[in-house]
Amino acid sequence: MSRRAFLWACLAWLGAAAWASDAPKGVVNDAVFSQYTGYASSVELARRLVSPLNAQRLQQRAAASGVAIADQPVDLAHERFALYVPAQAPPDGYSLLVFVPPWNEAKVPPSWIPVLDRHGMILVSAANIGNDASVLDRRDPLSLLAATNVMARYRVNPRRVYVGGFSGGSRVALRLALGYPDLFHGALLDAGSDAIGQTLPLPPPSLFDRFQTESRIVYLTGQQDAARQDMERQSRQSLRDWCIDNVDVLSMAGVGHDLAEPAALDRALTSLETPHALDTAKLNACRARITSELNADIDKVQATQDAGRIDDAKKQLDAVDRHYGGLAAPRSVELAARLQPATH
Repeated sequence: MSRRAFLWACLAWLGAAAWASDAPKGVVNDAVFSQYTGYASSVELARRLVSPLNAQRLQQRAAASGVAIADQPVDLAHERFALYVPAQAPPDGYSLLVFVPPWNEAKVPPSWIPVLDRHGMILVSAANIGNDASVLDRRDPLSLLAATNVMARYRVNPRRVYVGGFSGGSRVALRLALGYPDLFHGALLDAGSDAIGQTLPLPPPSLFDRFQTESRIVYLTGQQDAARQDMERQSRQSLRDWCIDNVDVLSMAGVGHDLAEPAALDRALTSLETPHALDTAKLNACRARITSELNADIDKVQATQDAGRIDDAKKQLDAVDRHYGGLAAPRSVELAARLQPATH
């Protein structure tokens, strides 16, 4: 755990001690949170969830427009959350599932409550973060703020914090798990996923290393949901390509594109918290392959630039940025600067 993550986890535990006597239990609707976190700042969101060159372009567009980027993209005074808190916390503290829905209503699926009780798990979800909401400006930061505010109010075990979702929300959950492995230690993907290193940009190396070694990914898809089964296959292949083996695949017989039933959720949560042995030799060999491929692709961009083919070099560099994301920095950023026309 990084020093910053450790400090935030400690603060969450200290906050829990102060809230334990009066924090409400059961279903809580229209909850209001007030604590902000560096995790959800605009700068940190861009660093973790946007490829370096695209993050740079966002900053440049903001500067050109004369509109300053807000430190925090949302105002918590106007946001509402729903959560369910089991009556009794496990001895080592609650586990926590931040749920990203495809709909806008903040609600706890009633049929899930007995399962949450069995797992000693709090579920929290924000309002107005459905599929039509901005991912970077709302769905991402509100999910992060939901996690950190619950951790400040309740005695949550920081090693048992997860993110999950359904359908389009599940795709956001994988994005958050990838970018925030120091907060979320796994993801439950119910009927939705994307390929990392393609649709989802990779974070900086230190974060991606943690995702490879510490994060658990559980896919849960209906057998009759053909479109999401295909998405799942592509997503799973991308995880293998990027050296992630801590994966489980569960299916729901006779189910189409529907929210998981309680029995399926129970199996998925059990799997999410099941330890996985890491094959260090396999991981190191896989990482070495990626490093070799990255260096070769960066060298190709450099060679194209040296040959004076600037437009081709820019296209090659954009492809590197899309594929490797934060893994290619700072070399990708330095190359981008050299490819820009001189200003006087």
